[in-house]
Amino acid sequence: MPDAQSPDFYNVDSLLSDDERQVQGAVARFVDERVLPIIADCFEHERFPTELVPEMAELGLFGPTMSDYGCAGLSNVCYGLIMQELERGDSGVRSFASVQSSLVMFPIHAYGSNEQKSQWLPRLAKGEAIGCFGLTEPDGGSDPGTMRTHAEKKGGDWVLSGAKMWITNGSCADVAVIWAVTDQGVRGFLVEKGTSGYTTRDIAHKFSLRASTTSELFFDNCIIPDANRLPGAEGLRAPLSCLTQARFGIAWGAIGAAVACYREALAFAGERVLFGKPLTHKQTIQLRLADMLRRITMAQLLALQLGRLKDAGTMHHAQVSLAKWNNVRMALDIARDARDILGAGGISIECCPIRHMLNLESVITYEGTETIHQLAVGREITGVAAF
Repeated sequence: MPDAQSPDFYNVDSLLSDDERQVQGAVARFVDERVLPIIADCFEHERFPTELVPEMAELGLFGPTMSDYGCAGLSNVCYGLIMQELERGDSGVRSFASVQSSLVMFPIHAYGSNEQKSQWLPRLAKGEAIGCFGLTEPDGGSDPGTMRTHAEKKGGDWVLSGAKMWITNGSCADVAVIWAVTDQGVRGFLVEKGTSGYTTRDIAHKFSLRASTTSELFFDNCIIPDANRLPGAEGLRAPLSCLTQARFGIAWGAIGAAVACYREALAFAGERVLFGKPLTHKQTIQLRLADMLRRITMAQLLALQLGRLKDAGTMHHAQVSLAKWNNVRMALDIARDARDILGAGGISIECCPIRHMLNLESVITYEGTETIHQLAVGREITGVAAF
C-alpha cells in the first residue's frame, strides 16, 4: 500500500537510481536546514539570500550536468530533482540556480569560445561569479523577434544599445548574456559588470518572487569587444535553446512548490477541528486533497519521463512546453486551493501556500506564458503556427 502521508503516491522514488536519490536527499537537507528557516523573512523583506550561494556552489548546484570546468557531471534527472527541491524552498532560490546554470553557463558552454569558457565557467560553478540572461525587453516578451536592443560592428568592437527587463540576478550579475539584433541577425554577447554605459535598476514593490533580485538592464552605446561575442550563437534559435534548458528545470521545480503546499494543507486539515471533527473527516476536504495528490503524481511521472528523454538525447522542445504548462498550472492551482483550506490564516507569511501562490503567478508567465506553451504544443499537433 502507498504511504498515505507521502506526496510520492506511486513510489516514483523507486524509479530513481541511487545517485539520483542521493542528490535529491542532499538538496532536500539543504533546503530544510538552510532555506526554510529564513525564506519567509527574505520574502517579506524583498531580499535574496546571497549567503546561500557559496553553499549551493559547494553542493555542485550550478551547471550540474556539465562534466568539465569543475562541474558535477550529473544526469538531467538529477538536475530536475535539484530544481524540485530548491523550489520546495522558494521559487526565487530555484530561479537563481536555474538562471546561473541554464541561462548563463549553458550558452557559454554551448556557444562560447574556449577562452570564454575558461574565463567564466569555473567561477560561475564555484559561485565566485554570478550571471544573468537578457532577452526580454520592455516592449516584448513572448515575441523575441521584435527585439530592439541592437549591436553595430565598429572596427574590432561592437556598440551595444537598448534595454532588457524582468531580468533575474540582473543587478548582482558579474556577467550578462545579452541578445541583440545585428546586421547579421540575432547574436549573443557577454557584457561584464562595470562596462561603460551599462547600468542596472532593480524592480521594487513586487508581490511575487520577492526573495529574488529582478532588474532592468540599460545599454547606452556600450563598447563590447568582439572577444565577448558568443561565436557559436547565431539567430533566435540560440537563445530559445537556452530557454528550453531553463523550462525543463521549471517543470520539475513546480512540483516542489506543489508538494510544500500539499503537505501543509494536509497537516492543517488533520489538526483543524470544525463542527466537531478534523477537516480530514470531511468529504469535500478529502476530495480536494485527493485531487492535489492526483495532479502531483501525474506531474512527477511526466517530469521523470521528460528527464529520461533528455538524458537519452531524444527530448523535443514541445515536450518541455507541455511539461512546463501542465506542471506550473498544477502547482498554482494546488497553492491556491491549499491557501483556501488553511482559511484566514492562509494569507499569513507564516504559511507557505500564499508565498508559493504569489511566486507561481510569475513562474506561469516567465520563460513562456501558459498560452505560448499551449500553442507550441498545438503547432506540433496541427503543423500550423497560430501564435
